[in-house]
Amino acid sequence: MIGLGTIINVAAILLGGLIGWLFGRFLKESLQNAIVRSTGICVMFIGMSGALEKILSVNEEGKLTSGGTLMMIGSMAIGTLIGELIDIDGLIEKFGNWLKKKTGNAKDNNFVEGFVTASITVCVGAMTVVGSIEDGIDGDYTTLLVKSLLDFIIIIVMTSTLGKGCVFSAIPVAIIQGGFTLGAKLIEPYMTEAALHNLSLVGSLLIFCVGLNLLRKNSVKVANMLPAIIVAVMWAFFQ
Repeated sequence: MIGLGTIINVAAILLGGLIGWLFGRFLKESLQNAIVRSTGICVMFIGMSGALEKILSVNEEGKLTSGGTLMMIGSMAIGTLIGELIDIDGLIEKFGNWLKKKTGNAKDNNFVEGFVTASITVCVGAMTVVGSIEDGIDGDYTTLLVKSLLDFIIIIVMTSTLGKGCVFSAIPVAIIQGGFTLGAKLIEPYMTEAALHNLSLVGSLLIFCVGLNLLRKNSVKVANMLPAIIVAVMWAFFQ
């Protein structure tokens, strides 16, 4: 069944969010802060390891070499400029505030932060694109199944500390992954090995920034960097 991967992913986020919310109610604020910091370190490590995996390689002489730094810097700079001009962060926050009121969570001060942080964490990355395309072309949801398990664990931890807003990250996951799945046949020709490599590298950097925000509250507007992913994919066709 085409689209089953996204359905499973959304269900995993909702279930993880419910477990995290019920668990978080019994945690003291000091414990919640400690978990947020430890989660931030883990997310930073995931992003850093993903980026280094794409930058570093071993040549024929057995020496460690690096590559892709120009693409990385260019994509991040151009993408962030575009994101700042559009103010994607502001638009997502407005949607988060609207969602906060419509869902009866107007008194939840952490709702928007939880929604934005969790949404970026579970939506950014090569697994989102690759898994959705595989699901849309062949009905193969294996990649999204693995992603669902990872998101399940991440959302449990995030919801227990950042609150119910994290649960609603299921909405952008449904929209973005569903969109990629439906448009898989149109997107597939452009997802070359080089394009996926660039996407994974820049996506990992954004995940690192999400972890940084968990350690140093909202120090980076990660949402305004999202266009960097599109720039990175386009970069592959001009190399």
